[in-house]
Amino acid sequence: MEQFDFNLPAEVFSGASSRNKRLAMVYRRFTTGAEALRFAIEGQAAERLRATIIEADDIRIDADEISRLYASDDYPLER
Repeated sequence: MEQFDFNLPAEVFSGASSRNKRLAMVYRRFTTGAEALRFAIEGQAAERLRATIIEADDIRIDADEISRLYASDDYPLER
């Protein structure tokens, strides 16, 4: 996988969870990938994470990679 740049603009796409199909699709754009990761983990219901994708500079990451990057020592924002 290519290196994720925490400083590039990023987009978050969150679909409905498997338990609640009636939730609407969520789209948000962030000025940095770090902010997008924070939103994916902290800013939405935990059940949505499995249906979340972040795109930044032609890189697409899924829920497992979102969690890994957020927990990494390289993550630049305070948790």
